[in-house]
Amino acid sequence: MSRVLLATRNRKKLGELQRILGDQVTVLGLGDVPEFPDEPEIGATFEENAVAKAVQAATATGEISLADDSGLAVDALNGMPGVLSARWAGRHGEDAANNALLLAQLADVPDDRRGAGFVCALALAVPGAEPVIRRGEWRGRIVREAGGSNGFGYDPLFVPAESDVAGDGRTSAQLTPAEKDQLSHRGRAIALMLPDLKLALGL
Repeated sequence: MSRVLLATRNRKKLGELQRILGDQVTVLGLGDVPEFPDEPEIGATFEENAVAKAVQAATATGEISLADDSGLAVDALNGMPGVLSARWAGRHGEDAANNALLLAQLADVPDDRRGAGFVCALALAVPGAEPVIRRGEWRGRIVREAGGSNGFGYDPLFVPAESDVAGDGRTSAQLTPAEKDQLSHRGRAIALMLPDLKLALGL
C-alpha cells in the first residue's frame, strides 16, 4: 500500500488526512518514523514554514512527505495571529490560552468587524524533486463565546460563512468531522493537492 508522511505529531491532523485520503494510502506521522531534529518555524509566511517542514521530513526519512502550516488570520488584527497562531499566548499549542487571549483582544470589536479566515499552506516534498505548494482558505467570523468540542485550536471561536448561510451559526467545533473535512481550509488545500499527491504515489 502507498504511504505518505505527514510531518506532524498532531493526531487530529493525521486522522483528518487519513479520512480524506481513505484506504488507498497509509498516513504516517512523525511518531511512526525514526526521530530527527525539529527545526524551528522561522518563516514569515505559511508557505515558507510548510515547505521547510516537508523538505526536512523527506530529506531525513526518504519518505514522500506532506507538511502544512496553518493558522487564523483576523481582519481586525491585520491578519494576525497568522503564522504565530499556535503560540499566540506565548507557548506552543496551548489552545485555551490562545483562545482566551484572542477573545480579550477582540472584546471591543463590533460584530460586523469580526471577520476572519483560516489559512492552510500545504507542501508536498518528494525526495529529489521540487516541492509543490497548495493553499486553502476558509472564511468566517469570530464569535464572543466558545462553542463546541470537536476540532482543535481556534475551532470553537470560528463560525464559517457556510454556517451563517445555513442560518445555524455553528462554529467549526460544532461541525461533524465529515462536514469539516469538506469545508475546512485544510480540506480545501488537500483537495487541491490530491492530483499532485496521487501522481507522486503512482496512484
